[in-house]
Amino acid sequence: MSTVRIATYNIHECTGRDRRIDPQRTATVLVELDADVIALQELRSPHGALQTLEFLAERTGMFPVEGPTMLKGTATYGNAMLSRTKPLEVRGIDLSVPRREPRGALDVRLPVAGRRLRVVATHLGLRPAERRRQVRRLLDHIVPCRDETLLLTGDLNEWFLWGRPLRWLHAEFVETPSPATFPSGCPIFALDRLWVRPRATLSSLTVHRSPTARIASDHLPLVATLRW
Repeated sequence: MSTVRIATYNIHECTGRDRRIDPQRTATVLVELDADVIALQELRSPHGALQTLEFLAERTGMFPVEGPTMLKGTATYGNAMLSRTKPLEVRGIDLSVPRREPRGALDVRLPVAGRRLRVVATHLGLRPAERRRQVRRLLDHIVPCRDETLLLTGDLNEWFLWGRPLRWLHAEFVETPSPATFPSGCPIFALDRLWVRPRATLSSLTVHRSPTARIASDHLPLVATLRW
């Protein structure tokens, strides 16, 4: 039996609940996850000798995949991914809505455990109408492929359990557990989500609650175990 661990984590620009920017602390949490693939949101990477994503890749020994959606001053900002195996294919999906913060998704195909895994990782907008447009665009983009496992994950910013975006996603995939990940000090909201197809591949879905994770960001990491 093959086992793979997938995580999604909004790292909040490596800024902790103590308001301290500390990429090393973020890297410590990533190492704790012991995941084969990690989707990252709110990665801010200033220009310099060693950018944030490169630093995290170096500390974890993983391959970095960039997916910036905007500039913040002189720094790139947006999505990223870390993988133990070199990606086969990387695509970006533009989910931007006019007059709102630019948003996007990473669509990455990876060789994992002798299989082909497709991970679509995103960070959706703050307004309900914005998220509805973004989820419809995502679903239009995702075309099933028989020879690969498909995983959709990220920070959906969806506060409403009865909202249309979640209903659409549950209909397209199969509903999965939704443990609370935000705020990290005392989680109440399930903002970070994960779906997989085929659903039987998902063995477990848990929140990583280490002492370091509780302070390193305002979100806790969500970790899935897939088994074939």
